[in-house]
Amino acid sequence: MEQVTQDREKREKSPNQYHLGYSAADEETEWLQSFLLLLFQSLSCHTPLQLDTVKNLCDILNPLGQLGIYKSKPGILGLGGLVSSVPGTVTMAWPHVKWKIHTSS
Repeated sequence: MEQVTQDREKREKSPNQYHLGYSAADEETEWLQSFLLLLFQSLSCHTPLQLDTVKNLCDILNPLGQLGIYKSKPGILGLGGLVSSVPGTVTMAWPHVKWKIHTSS
């Protein structure tokens, strides 16, 4: 994200000399690149978050199919269920990698 910010500042200071092939599409995708970079860095540092994210992404396939939003084949649903069960099994085997929810009292 720092690199994107530095590049943007350089473009703003000298737009004609810095990047001749720059287009509006580059600016439109900068936020997506920044988001994906932040997501990747967050996931790489937190194993519980990785496991929970994989589990939730696989678990969403079935409701999307039932609602008619995204139709998938039964094999894909089965694979999603299998992959979703792996993080559940890992958290049962090693409780220290379980996602902990803190509630305020």
